[in-house]
Amino acid sequence: MVTHILIVDDDPKIRDITRIAVEAAGMRTTEAANGEIALTHIGREKIDLVVLDIGMPNMDGFDCCKAIRARSDVPVLFLTARDDEIDRVLGFQLGADDFVPKPFSPRELVLRIKAILSRASAATRRQHYGELSLDAAGHVCQVAGQALDLTATEFQLLASLLARPDHVHDRNQLIQAIYGANSTMSGRTIDSHVRNIRAKAAQAGCDDVIVTVHGVGIKLGPCNT
Repeated sequence: MVTHILIVDDDPKIRDITRIAVEAAGMRTTEAANGEIALTHIGREKIDLVVLDIGMPNMDGFDCCKAIRARSDVPVLFLTARDDEIDRVLGFQLGADDFVPKPFSPRELVLRIKAILSRASAATRRQHYGELSLDAAGHVCQVAGQALDLTATEFQLLASLLARPDHVHDRNQLIQAIYGANSTMSGRTIDSHVRNIRAKAAQAGCDDVIVTVHGVGIKLGPCNT
């Protein structure tokens, strides 16, 4: 399947430069002139990576990234006109994968995109955190080498946490990631799945696979046996 890149920038010249470079590398593109349009594509079609400008009117890149992260773990590469450490820190806190300053080399941009996609592909094949491992292709979850018998929803929930193990996920984010943006499921549904995962992991000797950050959400624990 051809890699699909969403290009989000209010400057049509930047979108053209990015589109030409990305398509020359064998990928297909979709363009959005602002953050609101970009969000209409997230969750409705398969997007492999978002190239996202920071300095856009109305909804800037940071706000757009925050909204994307509430719906998806798709990789995000920021384009920024400023080489400001504060921007980078904030961007990484919001879940950015990389930054490319303007003006940029189209060749470097494509190399950065490929590097992010390569890391994401490796993580999708097999993910590790502490004694926990997840093989998405084989639908196998193990704790210290012992297999956990997870349902499809439990597996997807754990995979969502494992994709960003240091991030605290609120229940609404997880509901959207698992059931879709229009789901009417409640946070209690997530709590039920979490209890089941904890019980199964505890039987394998891991009592801290998922921890609660009170008033915020849940995240992966260290999962040491």
